[in-house]
Amino acid sequence: MTHTPSHLPPAITVFVQGVGLLGPGLAGWGPGREQLLGTAPYQATRCVLPPPMALPQAERRRAGAVVKLSLAISEEAVAASGLQASTLASVFTSSSGDAVNCHEICSALASSDRLISPTRFHNSVHNAAAGYWSISSGSMATSSVLCARDASFAAGLLEAMVQVATEQVPVLLLAYDTDYPEPLHSTRPIPDSFGVGLVLAPCRSDITQAQWTLEPTACLSSLPADRLDAPVLEKLRQDIPAARCLPLLQGIARQQSGRVVLDYLEGLQLVLQVAP
Repeated sequence: MTHTPSHLPPAITVFVQGVGLLGPGLAGWGPGREQLLGTAPYQATRCVLPPPMALPQAERRRAGAVVKLSLAISEEAVAASGLQASTLASVFTSSSGDAVNCHEICSALASSDRLISPTRFHNSVHNAAAGYWSISSGSMATSSVLCARDASFAAGLLEAMVQVATEQVPVLLLAYDTDYPEPLHSTRPIPDSFGVGLVLAPCRSDITQAQWTLEPTACLSSLPADRLDAPVLEKLRQDIPAARCLPLLQGIARQQSGRVVLDYLEGLQLVLQVAP
């Protein structure tokens, strides 16, 4: 039996104001919602990353897959929320960062000249996507950048919910992963790009899509993580760390009330109470 310390904080409740989604066969939250409902067929076609048109031309040329993915999901989520991007604090979370850029730097270091492109070096830091976001949005608000390998979505969600509760401001959460080329792909076999953007707010509004509550003991559970009924979507959830969000997104699509359990660190899960 788990002992609950008396000094634990109260439950944290946030309200989902906007969703952005992009992944294999998921070309935005609108079609993705229908696929999670089962009212539209899901086909795991290759993820198509749109050009980051919100960036100035010089930065647009330097943008890699992670930047394209994170900006696409952020734009959709913020537009749905009705809020100003420039005012939003943000949390970025990814299990691997810019996989292609990492591959190119490793290839350069293994070559005879070992020269690294300044653009490659510039994009190698884990917070590069957050920097491009601040340029495209004009946001001067705080930004946190996390990595917790396969637990990265849950870690980012926990960070974003705590920020919403403590600061009483909306927070944009962006969780994303891209695939490595070989030979790194054999070690880290993420099959494709996937990203989700969530605008989380401290108060309900006319456009609230869901209510999520995290109890103080929510990281102490040994319950199994929720799975998806559709085998192809469940495989996507298992294959890409950022796609661990899919049970929560399915709850939004179905307007469900109840409990959703997410994988977190080894032996731990996040347990959320969800409501429309």
